[in-house]
Amino acid sequence: MALTPSVMKDLLTPAPPFSLPDVVSGKVYSLDDFKRNPGFLVMFICAHCPYVKHVEAELANLGHDFQEKQLGIVAISSNFVGTHPEDAPEKLKEQAERLGFPFPYLYDETQGVARLYNAVCTPDFFLYDGDMKLAYRGQLDASRPGKSIPVTGKDIRFAINAVLSGRMPPEDQKPSIGCNIKWKPR
Repeated sequence: MALTPSVMKDLLTPAPPFSLPDVVSGKVYSLDDFKRNPGFLVMFICAHCPYVKHVEAELANLGHDFQEKQLGIVAISSNFVGTHPEDAPEKLKEQAERLGFPFPYLYDETQGVARLYNAVCTPDFFLYDGDMKLAYRGQLDASRPGKSIPVTGKDIRFAINAVLSGRMPPEDQKPSIGCNIKWKPR
């Protein structure tokens, strides 16, 4: 496990396009499916990472809490299953069903979408405004595995509420920290 901070991509960068299958339904989702939402959250996660396991219940809570406010949300797993079979689509489906994720959980087999988003760790968060411009790229909250700080989603919830109110979150954002994405050997 390599501890990796997220890349602090420039704010107002447009959301890159994607087209990926949902591990639960098999339906293919694209960026166009979320362009009518007042905000759009992309979360790069996986099933095996201890940092994701630490926050996965809060990710499900986020989905439920912001469903009525029409926040678009997708989770994406981009890990190479050749070295991490616990992140294969059927394992991701088990995770989504166990937690009751109310959002699509997409599988990025080619890892091309992770590269387009500059995702480097799990979890890695990218929040876009209604114009699909990057408004937040940072941590869920200050909690980490093995620390006494509770998981609340404080930082991302603040950013989501700002976006849904038509405001930009403050530019001072702390990077997410987690396991590195497991890249295919080149």
